[in-house]
Amino acid sequence: MSGSARGTVPGLATPHPLGAALPAVYAEGEFGQRFVAGLDVVLAPLFNVLDSLEAYFSPALAPADFVDYLATWVGAELEGTESLALRRHAVASAVALHRVRGTRQGLAAAVRLAFGVPAEITESGGASWSARPLGPFPGTPGAGLHVVLRVADPAAVDPQRLRAVVAAARPAHLPFTVSVTTYRSSEGA
Repeated sequence: MSGSARGTVPGLATPHPLGAALPAVYAEGEFGQRFVAGLDVVLAPLFNVLDSLEAYFSPALAPADFVDYLATWVGAELEGTESLALRRHAVASAVALHRVRGTRQGLAAAVRLAFGVPAEITESGGASWSARPLGPFPGTPGAGLHVVLRVADPAAVDPQRLRAVVAAARPAHLPFTVSVTTYRSSEGA
């Protein structure tokens, strides 16, 4: 998380000035009023934050640096270079992604969130049923997962970032491979 943006704000008035709450003996003196006015400058942002505290826990409304803090709370898989809109979306959807983590649906959603395009996911397993015993087994004997990301410019995609996203969202027991390629030119033809 980068440095916080919270601090004193020029011109921000406090809703509860301390000078008005001083006993009469101190309230009448100029020194006492100037002294607590300095404290008002420090306390005004605190009152501002407390008055709008619920907004800090909404990814759509929270300040940018607090969105990064929320991302650490909910375990959003972020690299740190994403746009603010993408970081807000990642925090907002983190719980739903954790719910489907380790599934094909969760892997597809994590890759789409990180790269903005759907991934082609090939799994080795399968499921089937048979009315007779000793039916054929689905899938391939060796467990594995292959994720292909098709983009316009493969050089613009970091394959290590793709590996990290897939490693975090895949079923824990499956070995995997990833590749980044261009769009198929024969699609739709």
